[in-house]
Amino acid sequence: MPSKTKLYLTALLPIQIAFIQVIAFFPEFIERFYSNGLYIYISKALRYAFGWIPFSFGDIGYMILTILMVRFLFKNIFKRKIQWKNVLLDIGATLSIVYASFHILWGINYYRLPLHEILKIEDQYTEDELISVSEKLIRKANDIHRALEPNDSLSIKIPYSKEQIFEKTIPAYKQLNNILPSLTYSPKSIKKSILSVPLTYMGFSGYLNPITNEAQVNGLIVTYKTPTTSCHEEAHQIGFAKENEANFIAALTTINYKDLYFNYSGTTFALKFCLNDLYLRDEQKAICLIEKLRPGIRKNYQEVNQFWESYQNPLEPIFKSTYDSYLKANNQPKGIETYSYVVALIVNYYKNKL
Repeated sequence: MPSKTKLYLTALLPIQIAFIQVIAFFPEFIERFYSNGLYIYISKALRYAFGWIPFSFGDIGYMILTILMVRFLFKNIFKRKIQWKNVLLDIGATLSIVYASFHILWGINYYRLPLHEILKIEDQYTEDELISVSEKLIRKANDIHRALEPNDSLSIKIPYSKEQIFEKTIPAYKQLNNILPSLTYSPKSIKKSILSVPLTYMGFSGYLNPITNEAQVNGLIVTYKTPTTSCHEEAHQIGFAKENEANFIAALTTINYKDLYFNYSGTTFALKFCLNDLYLRDEQKAICLIEKLRPGIRKNYQEVNQFWESYQNPLEPIFKSTYDSYLKANNQPKGIETYSYVVALIVNYYKNKL
């Protein structure tokens, strides 16, 4: 790339950053013209382009990018005389292209209207409302567990392969049209990540590649978590960038789908958020509610915890800290802590529905 082009691209970077900061003040505009306008065409085009490929094209792209970055570093580190101007222009031009691609292809969704405004529900709730919804979710989880497994001490094993679960997510989203038409999910582009092992060590169940719009699911996670993880990543695909909102949509999709295994995965998923929040408010009340769960449900929770504990390593906190910074830079000021906002969505949506 000519130096003049690199200079122009580098100069564009601060302009792009300023532009994003300005449009962030206009969520209604973004909601109408980007999230429910331009992005629909971009996302569908990318899913048509990459969804049919049986492996993760985006994962391979990341691996190639990593190799090129290492090559770039070694190439410049071992030079006798580093040409800092060229190095900085290379970095600036690359960052400019990545920043523009990320936001145009997906990232602007971070600045759309909050989901509670779209659903016309409140974003605040009382402890009594939290307890009430938690109790309803416990009854629902116990009923589903009883229907799937008469022995109350056994955990639920989902009999579907991950590929079968991926297929079932399409009708699962389709049946939500009457709740929120923008939740329509087609065509499908969801795959087991080639990078499942490193993802597990980093502590992630999946991710969305914003450049190829491929939903990536960690192929190693406990299968009972796959329905909610798949629907979570697909929520990102259809334009809900914030983690808390994707979590709620994952719960909504799996709870409403006419499949008991999906219902179980979604109900226990939503319930865990509520119980965790209650535990922070009143530990004793949370413990009392947890004791009402069938032992098999608690065993499912334990299996998930044991899975992640088996992959704990000294680098995981670093990856989580990096991701926390990423969230804060993308309109989620509390970082990873914003995951608790999902409880507000669950409580206010389900308090009169369960």
